[in-house]
Formats: sequence, C-alpha cells, structure tokens
Amino acid sequence: MKLRIKFSKHGSMKFIGHLDIMRYFQKAIRRAEIDVVYTEGFSPHQKMSFAAPLGLGLYSNGEYFDVEVGSITTTEDVLNKLNAVMNDEIEVRSVVILPDNAKKAMSMVGAADYTVSPVNNEYDFKKAIDSLNDFYGQSEIVVLKKTKKSEKEVDIKPLIMSLCADENCISMRVSQGSENNLKPELVVSKLYEFAGVSYNQYDLAYTREDTLSFNEDLGEYVGLDKFGV
Repeated sequence: MKLRIKFSKHGSMKFIGHLDIMRYFQKAIRRAEIDVVYTEGFSPHQKMSFAAPLGLGLYSNGEYFDVEVGSITTTEDVLNKLNAVMNDEIEVRSVVILPDNAKKAMSMVGAADYTVSPVNNEYDFKKAIDSLNDFYGQSEIVVLKKTKKSEKEVDIKPLIMSLCADENCISMRVSQGSENNLKPELVVSKLYEFAGVSYNQYDLAYTREDTLSFNEDLGEYVGLDKFGV
C-alpha cells in the first residue's frame, strides 16, 4: 500500500535542506511506529520518494512524499501519529492512499503556486508591484541562464502560468518539474529589474503554497494529494 503525505515547513526549518528533510521523515516514521516497508539487501532503507525539492530558504504549505507501508488503521491515524512526533515548524497536513497504478509524486509535478511578501524594504516592493501588469504584459521575458560551460538567453514568459499581486503579496503559478522548472526568485528579480529597484532576496519571504499536477479529467492543475483517497 502506498501513501502520499503532504506537509508544511515554516520558521527556521526553511534553512534545512532537502536531504536532511528526507532523513527527518525517515526517523519520524520510525518514532511514530508506522508499518513502513523497507528495501531488501545489505543496506535496507524505507521505500520513500519525495516530489519536487524545495529551495533552501523557502517556506512551504504544500510539500509531498510517497511512502510504502505494510498496513495502516486509517489515514487519520497515520496523520495524528506523525504530527505527535513532529517538530513544531513542520506539520503533516494530509495523508491519502494511492491507487496501485499511481505514478510517483516526483514524476507528476508540473507546476507550483507561490506567494511572495516583503519582510523589509516595503517601499521597493510597492514600486515593483506597481509595475507588475506592464512587466507581465511583455511579449517575452528574457533572462540570461548560466551553466558551468556556457550561458544563453532564455524566454521565461511561457513558464509563468499566472502572475498577480495586491499591496501585500505577489502570487504566481510557474512551471516546475523535470522538463521545465522556473524558480520564483528569478521571476521576482526580473520584476524588480523591470521596475528599476534593487533586488535583495533577504527582503522577501517566499512560500510554496502547493505543488501541482495536471488532472486530465478535471482539465486543471490540482494538488498532488488529490490523486489519492
């Protein structure tokens, strides 16, 4: 039986990287006495796989991982047992049972929703969002993408699915996954550049609100937990 677990990550836990979060949940599952399934061989490990890794320094309300278990009582029981052993800044938000033919969470990711709010320098933030409609209305948004061997110009406009703001927050949906992956920091830094203000990532709080996959039956993107019961 496979479970998909959704969790949030806030506070100082935003500084804990992806590999350490994996180790954290491996230990939490043991402490919660979940009947997890292990691989065979000389070095058995829990059958667990995470969806899109979260960038260091970002908060999240919608992180996911899949885990194989031998048995459970109810999904609510698993949720309660895990939250009983959680750090205060990580919370398990849902547990669903996946169908036998379900794809792994990592392979399903196609987009993600983010919000961005100011923690310092609200004047520059306000100036940036005043330019947002003109910025997003451009026919293309070109950035210089650098690799270890070269650099090239890339149009990121097709990867921005939606972009809007009010006086307190920028909201966006961007393409994410193995094929096309756009970091929200890149979008905001280009917005600041367009607005003629200096960008400092530490002046802003980034939150991934949910990690999404396209549901063909509904014809829209939904959270990864919507593919289970």
